[in-house]
Amino acid sequence: MGITVQKLTYYPVKGCAGTDVMSAVAGDTGLEHDRTFMVVDAVDGTFRSQRTHPALAAVLPRVGEGGRTLTLRADGFGELAVDVDPEGEPRPVSLFGTPVGPAIDQGDAVADWLSEVLGVKSRLVRVRDGFDRDGWGETPGKIAFADAHAVAVVSQASLDGLNARIEAAGGTPVPMDRFRANIVLDGCAVPHEEDLMRRLEIGTARLAHSVRAMRCSVPLVDQVTGRRAGPEPVRTLATYRREPAYDNKISFGAKVAVLRGGTLSVGDTVRAEWYENGAPDPRRPVS
Repeated sequence: MGITVQKLTYYPVKGCAGTDVMSAVAGDTGLEHDRTFMVVDAVDGTFRSQRTHPALAAVLPRVGEGGRTLTLRADGFGELAVDVDPEGEPRPVSLFGTPVGPAIDQGDAVADWLSEVLGVKSRLVRVRDGFDRDGWGETPGKIAFADAHAVAVVSQASLDGLNARIEAAGGTPVPMDRFRANIVLDGCAVPHEEDLMRRLEIGTARLAHSVRAMRCSVPLVDQVTGRRAGPEPVRTLATYRREPAYDNKISFGAKVAVLRGGTLSVGDTVRAEWYENGAPDPRRPVS
């Protein structure tokens, strides 16, 4: 059968829950609607992350009516629907200490709701029209409010390999949602084959490798409850997935850029070009 797309997910609000879809359109900055909104500190515009505010994971966003509406829901806080404002008040915002704004503030109602959910004064912002931000890596590409790359790709084989190690050490396996992938691949022969894919054609979209996905503390967060639930999977990943080239951070999955936009769907065959260490890999010339 080869390699196919098992799952597609976009994350409308950075740090919040994802939306699973059967088909998605990939544009320059990734899957449509992916990380076009971001929760920020109400005073200085610093982005909110599950690293410091794990409760974000339990906020369920839904984009409606061609991106014109956004609905947020969280247990114990009900549901709030807002009309997306593409031309509202510009607000300075930053990611990892780097200004990426101004972004468009989405008003007091959603700000008050998020502030109550997170227990700290927050605002919701949206990328402005004409937003232009570069990624980095082997193929930098363009990005919206993602950390640094447009699309996250993880294979089921990689998760299965990780969970086998966790279970062998007496731990409890973790679900795929801990890694917040946009594209989950099925059919890889061994774990971490996604690391070697330099070009991927899926549907009418063409993607290119940027970098292995470096992992922080977010995989420790239970994506259903919004609470920390470590030490797995980070403890086990640290035993075999450290990256000396990146200050010994741990990696899991790959980050890719969009070379050509298009439509991709669950079940699509993945046509991959395989390279290792910058040279053609004779074991897998093309699949």
